Amino acid sequence: MQNAIPFVFVAVVVLVIIGAIFNAIAKRKRREGLFELAQRLNLDFHGGQDDGIPGRFGFLKQLAQGDDRYAVNVLSGNYQQNEILAFDYHYATYHTDKNGTHKDDHWFSFFILTLPTVFPDLTIRRENFLTRVAEAFGYQDIKFESAEFSRAFCVRSPDKKFAYDVCNAKMMEYLLANRDLSIEIENEVIALAFDSRLSVEQFELDLQRLAEIRSRLPEYLFAQNA
Repeated sequence: MQNAIPFVFVAVVVLVIIGAIFNAIAKRKRREGLFELAQRLNLDFHGGQDDGIPGRFGFLKQLAQGDDRYAVNVLSGNYQQNEILAFDYHYATYHTDKNGTHKDDHWFSFFILTLPTVFPDLTIRRENFLTRVAEAFGYQDIKFESAEFSRAFCVRSPDKKFAYDVCNAKMMEYLLANRDLSIEIENEVIALAFDSRLSVEQFELDLQRLAEIRSRLPEYLFAQNA
């Protein structure tokens, strides 16, 4: 039994080393894939850690979570006549149990498109158990004539008219065909958030979807808020 203890220890160390190697390889491959995507789309690419994005866009709810916030693999530039940022985002949370304090790392992909004027806060998220619980406690979402859209999405904004203008018939039709999207509009940006890091192929698809959402915003909104 005593002889088995060093073997177990060595096995654990070897597994940790192998895991670290595979993790480093995966990070490098992802960085290279997103760099190639940026080149093909004529965008700038920064693969290192960017601590400025959380502060610059900290008003966005999805970027204001936890601690140790930063972006990596940042694509930026002009895409389909829109200024965009797309990146992997990290934040950390901590929990304590009888064994001490533990750090949990969270990663997801995030997309930002800069708008030419300032807009009020608006969130459009998939309806789920948490949004229904929040509504029960007084956080009311905005209802629409389309019952299907109201069942599928939780829409919240202090400006109900703005919400109706954004969620016009063409926008609702598009979102019902793309129910995985979570959108936030505030100040001069429109943003898409996801629950995990997307593949390189999905990165390009969601840049296209971000531009498509922008195209469905009525132009009169920009004149009203200029």
